[in-house]
Amino acid sequence: MASLENLNDLFVEELRDLYNAENQLTEALPLMAQAAHSPPLRDGFQTHLKETKEHIHRLDKIFQALGLSPEGKTCKAMKGLIAEARETIEEDADPEVMDAALIVAAQKVEHYEISGYGSMRTFAKLLDYKDAAKLLETTLKEESATDEKLTQLAERINPRAESADTAEAVD
Repeated sequence: MASLENLNDLFVEELRDLYNAENQLTEALPLMAQAAHSPPLRDGFQTHLKETKEHIHRLDKIFQALGLSPEGKTCKAMKGLIAEARETIEEDADPEVMDAALIVAAQKVEHYEISGYGSMRTFAKLLDYKDAAKLLETTLKEESATDEKLTQLAERINPRAESADTAEAVD
């Protein structure tokens, strides 16, 4: 466990957490894409995989500028969120209900990342790491845009999931 003596130590520790979270996500997103039934949702997961790889690249740039390694921390929160998503994928579910559940899992991940990147951008500004703050801001905007896209997909998919439930009740 790292020693947290000051804000810089916390910044580095939390960046390592985000770095590990993003790397875990590169393994989970293809599974989520494969489980998605809606082509727009599948495409969204594939697009976010490309963005996630860019997020890792940006974090690498920050670590290089700091002269530090990004390794050394396991993000237990992401591990848990991915474990929940895997459980969802293994469910026997109506296709629309599965897509609705995948959106929930993805938005949980996005909200975790949004809070992490928002906090790290604030820390970078306070620590006067201007380049890092810009890179973190870019990623934060992408994470927020992904969350918004998921909300828009949910507005189309959730009513179909609800009607699938109604159709089963009538049968």
